[in-house]
Amino acid sequence: MNILAFDASTEYCSAALWLDGEIVSRQVHAGQTHSQLLLPQCQDLLAEAGLTFADLHGIGFGEGPGSFTGLRIACAVAQGLAFAADIPVAGISSLQALAVAGNGDSVIACLDARMGEVYHATYRREADEYVMLSEARVCKPQDVPAVEGDGWLGCGSGFLAYGDVLAQRYGAALAATQADIFPHARDIAYLAARKFALGEGMAAELATPLYIRNKVALKICER
Repeated sequence: MNILAFDASTEYCSAALWLDGEIVSRQVHAGQTHSQLLLPQCQDLLAEAGLTFADLHGIGFGEGPGSFTGLRIACAVAQGLAFAADIPVAGISSLQALAVAGNGDSVIACLDARMGEVYHATYRREADEYVMLSEARVCKPQDVPAVEGDGWLGCGSGFLAYGDVLAQRYGAALAATQADIFPHARDIAYLAARKFALGEGMAAELATPLYIRNKVALKICER
């Protein structure tokens, strides 16, 4: 199975190819240039593998939460490519991809959501699955859900932006942090492959971003 996957949910832009279990990928710090970089990244990966879009069996994309603009770009590219090639798509949570990247048994996935908030979810590894324990939400770092037990790994830019607050919130339950990792297309490819193997792909027109938050900036009176 050949799967193309990509993510634009953060300031990084990444793309990956799943080739029957083998993954090749690339990533660049895109800032605000995802719309210029994403499709060329995908084309370069396919060219290096000697494939075309017609050789793909599915497309996985980072559905969010994350940058509103980045999520819309990724979803639009996934829809356009999948519709043209008549293949299914799979939207993958950027927080679940972050948990996979962390590779811990108990993971707190936490991304900086700006505006003094974080995107947050917790996961437990069961066999080869990362099972969600607390659902994805946006909240103040001091209001993140409590966790049970110890040995938790904190992953993502939320720990970079609000490390002291989160460390105080979790106390001894937090064993380590990886604040410098981001959702990556290689992990989205892995999760998408599992979805497609279970027949859980969807038609291109059904793909939607997962925003969670309903606004992108504070009003002047809220600052």
